[in-house]
Amino acid sequence: MLPMTAVPLPSPPLMPEERQQVILTRLAAGSRVLAADLAREFGTSEDTIRRDMRELAGAGRCRRVYGGVLPLAPAPRPLAEREGEATARKDALAWVAAGLVVPGQTLIIDAGSTNAAIARALPTGLGITVVTNAPAIATTLLDRPGIAVVMIGGPVDRTIGGSIGARAVRDLALLRADLCFLGTCALDAEAGAAVFCFEDADFKRAVVAASTAVAIAVTSDKLGTTAPHIILDARAVTHLIVEADADPAALAGFDRTTTHIHSAGVAHA
Repeated sequence: MLPMTAVPLPSPPLMPEERQQVILTRLAAGSRVLAADLAREFGTSEDTIRRDMRELAGAGRCRRVYGGVLPLAPAPRPLAEREGEATARKDALAWVAAGLVVPGQTLIIDAGSTNAAIARALPTGLGITVVTNAPAIATTLLDRPGIAVVMIGGPVDRTIGGSIGARAVRDLALLRADLCFLGTCALDAEAGAAVFCFEDADFKRAVVAASTAVAIAVTSDKLGTTAPHIILDARAVTHLIVEADADPAALAGFDRTTTHIHSAGVAHA
């Protein structure tokens, strides 16, 4: 008699907690997680996966987008802490961003450590006007020949490093800029640009409304992430300045007919 061959038993289906842990692990790796992909992988229905995602989003662990979930961007810390981090990377972005400025323009430079680097990188003698809500940026530019400075008023938020309240929004309503450099906590081709503070989002939307063109310079850790308060749709970004090692998958969803993508290493038309 031939020996019987053991037939391996099928793996038991994952429990909800196990599925959710897989989702969180992949989000922690910076990946967008799609319900359809996980349903196929786990051999379950998309409705089951979407229920897992709703629970995680309800607990503030991620943010739902069409078809799946995105990781949340890192929680913001005071500007004073962020200014000394990744300076070489931010400087590389800043030099590319500063190259977008042409003589005679009026710019709005939003608060933020990367935008502060852009202010430092601006060449002198262009005959430009810079409007900013950030005292540190205004101070950087005060003694630069050929750069007039207009300060947006109101109380200064220490975490953001700039004025973002009702007074700042009213000041913006009286201005018109050729180009703004907008700060953001998170950016995704589908979810758009987003921040953690409601008032900051309100201010940034006013910046966009006051500007003919919008530029965002972003480090790679913010790409493919989101935050609670949306500023604008990704299609409204005129210029996106990214690091040379930016994930191509995170950039693939941007509409190249409306958004010009510039790399700190290589420019993409």
